[in-house]
Amino acid sequence: MKSTIAVSLNNYLDAGAIVAGASGITLWKSYLGLSEMHLGWLNAISANALGAAIGAIIGGFLADKFGRKFIFTYNLLVYMLGVLIVMLSVNFPMLLCGFLVTGISVGVGVPASWTYISESSEVNNRGRNICISQMSWGLGPMIILLFGMLFAPGGYLYGIVESIAHAVIGADAAEAAVQVFSSRVVFFTLFVVAFIAWNLQRQLEESKEWEAPLSSPEGDTTPSSKPSIADNMRLLFTNKIAVKTVVFLASIYLTWNLVASVMGFFQPHIYETAGGLSNEYANMMSCAGWLVVVVVTFCLSFFIDRLPHKLFYVLGLVAALATWVVIINGVTGVGSLWAFAILWGVNGGLSVQIFYALWGSELFPAKFRAGAQGLMFFLVRGLSAAWGLIFTFIYGENGEGFTLAAWCMIALLALSLIIGVIGAPDTRGKSLAQITKERYGDNI
Repeated sequence: MKSTIAVSLNNYLDAGAIVAGASGITLWKSYLGLSEMHLGWLNAISANALGAAIGAIIGGFLADKFGRKFIFTYNLLVYMLGVLIVMLSVNFPMLLCGFLVTGISVGVGVPASWTYISESSEVNNRGRNICISQMSWGLGPMIILLFGMLFAPGGYLYGIVESIAHAVIGADAAEAAVQVFSSRVVFFTLFVVAFIAWNLQRQLEESKEWEAPLSSPEGDTTPSSKPSIADNMRLLFTNKIAVKTVVFLASIYLTWNLVASVMGFFQPHIYETAGGLSNEYANMMSCAGWLVVVVVTFCLSFFIDRLPHKLFYVLGLVAALATWVVIINGVTGVGSLWAFAILWGVNGGLSVQIFYALWGSELFPAKFRAGAQGLMFFLVRGLSAAWGLIFTFIYGENGEGFTLAAWCMIALLALSLIIGVIGAPDTRGKSLAQITKERYGDNI
């Protein structure tokens, strides 16, 4: 359990990085004079999309070659560097660089994290441990949004922000420059959590399942005894079962994540433009939605190893579809926005990401388990980067294309539901070794 919690902090930092940018995006827009296109680029290269995509395909195969602990030992140092750059940003290129570095680190850590959790779990608590990890993914945004709300202009702790800003940039600083310090403070909290997580993860033992194939009659357990990264990639791309699994998992995750990536980065912005809410109120509403995610995931953790996965998969996507059906009728007041936030929270608690993480770590052999996840994460987040730019055109400068955007969301979620229902595997109660043998035989 301790190792699961330590590794799950990566999910906190992943979602936290996305939402930290989202909670203060309006402030950065005002401070740096950014356009909607600038915001699209920030979303596209961040932990939400391209940055994570680049990191994932690198980190996945590195984790298979050098071990899961290798990633945990060094990766969060890169994350802290990225966050530090964001905290000190005074222009758009600097802000863009900080988002990119942070995003790459997030991507590097994700395949190793989900793989390590599954490999260190017992047969009957693998789903539960993935849920614990997902709860961290929900807690990150909830806490970050709470900070964003408290430190935002008009928030209860904004006085502290003003004092810090005036001490750093002077008493006569422009109002926009002072207000953006609330976002800098929020990113500082991520820096602190990353430092704590790095110290915890450095103390973890290596995955026994990753070490096992290293053992030889001569006792060689060094990474040099593992197949090369090129060999693992070749095996992944030439094995028909592995390729079919990649297509299935990437499909369900992509169609859901194209919606979730937009929600993760733009949700507070949507509340402010389409709903006319203040930055503080928008962050509070998003925070409440993430609380729903945590509560629902906590409840799911008691049942996911006992009941069919397909049941919860369907319920989650039904909630997601209901979210956009509610909002497509038009934003008629705060009530419809609250329904939007709560229903999306239910979807997050039963999200496709839970089953993607679980199945992605179950359906591949240890030899290229993290690499396969890295490849899929690369495909999904990379395409999400392009979608983030397209979405800004659909949505419009002030939300005038919101209805068309909502129909796009509904179509993508419906695809995720259909593909998942058709291809959902039955892996409950089976060890990773048993699943691998059933799918790939003895010669893998």
